[in-house]
Amino acid sequence: METLTGTKRENIKPGIPVAIVLKKDQRSGTLTYGIVKDILTKAPVHTHGIKVRLESGEVGRVKIIQ
Repeated sequence: METLTGTKRENIKPGIPVAIVLKKDQRSGTLTYGIVKDILTKAPVHTHGIKVRLESGEVGRVKIIQ
C-alpha cells in the first residue's frame, strides 16, 4: 500500500492513525503521531495538509496517513 499524504480531505477519517506537524513544530518539521478525532479543514484539498485534532487534543496538519 502506498503512503498517502494528508492533502486530500477524502483520505482522512476519524479513527485512523496519522502523523501531523503541530504549529510550534512547523519550522523543524517534527512529526507527532496519533489517532484522528476531528477533521477541522472544510476544504476538500489543502496544500499544507488537512488540519485535524487528535484524540490527545493536539491540533496540526496531516503529513502522513499510516
